[in-house]
Amino acid sequence: MSASRTKWNREAKEFYLFISPWLIGFIALTIGPMIFSIGLSFMRWDIITEPIWVGLSNYREMFFADDVFLQSLKVTTIYTIVVVPLHLLASLAVAMLLNQKVKAIGTWRTIFYLPSLLPAVAASMLFLFIFFKEGLLNSLVVAVGLPPQSWLQDEQFALVSLMAMSFWGFGAQMLIFLAGLQNIPQELYEASDIDGAGRWSKFAHVTVPSLSPVVFFNLVMAIIGTFQVFTQGFLITNGGPNNATMFYVLYLYKNAFEYFRMGYASAMAWVLFIIIMGCTAFVFKSSQAWVHYEGSK
Repeated sequence: MSASRTKWNREAKEFYLFISPWLIGFIALTIGPMIFSIGLSFMRWDIITEPIWVGLSNYREMFFADDVFLQSLKVTTIYTIVVVPLHLLASLAVAMLLNQKVKAIGTWRTIFYLPSLLPAVAASMLFLFIFFKEGLLNSLVVAVGLPPQSWLQDEQFALVSLMAMSFWGFGAQMLIFLAGLQNIPQELYEASDIDGAGRWSKFAHVTVPSLSPVVFFNLVMAIIGTFQVFTQGFLITNGGPNNATMFYVLYLYKNAFEYFRMGYASAMAWVLFIIIMGCTAFVFKSSQAWVHYEGSK
């Protein structure tokens, strides 16, 4: 065996040795549970007794006999459709403001980014105090002469309140947009100035196309994140009132750990996986028409 071959074998063994902790964890904690949950989705299992094979019964019940499942899918879809575009617009607008060369801009960037580092549980407790019937928001409402509202106890306002709360954490998207803005070549803006383009024209024909890969990334991550929203609904409203904030993952959690319907919860998890994959695939397919990469024709 040649010296180069011996060296390659040694390096390969060292490579697999160093990645083995991650590889073992990935197989044991990710791939293994996924395979187990596929089989479990075709069973009825309450954790205590033996699993019973029920075939497609869980999936049939889900779509044809479980109104709460359909409600959770509806609530999560509405939340995603409303929150995702508003988050993208808000984070882009703030990123453009923070891209200006003004005094103490670093401090302002830090102020806008810091809330996104707050744990979801802490943020939920904070907004529970704000939206509580005798909380801060109603104090402001009464101060301007309007009647107080039951923000979290009223079906009309509960989901909207949680949507408003979600804006607390758009700092990560804002930071990515800011990085994208700073990566746009200034020559493009200079050429636009020579052509007599105004602010709106430069935004529409230079900023937006140059930022399209960043928009694409933030869009995909936002869709995945909003379909998996859980903490706010669990801690603040527990899915109420009258299932108005029963998010999909919250209902999945309830089936698994409150009703002990592990098979049904596994089926729900795989339906969610298919939904997210379908939405992501659609965005990837559509990106060919609106995402422009530097150097591409």
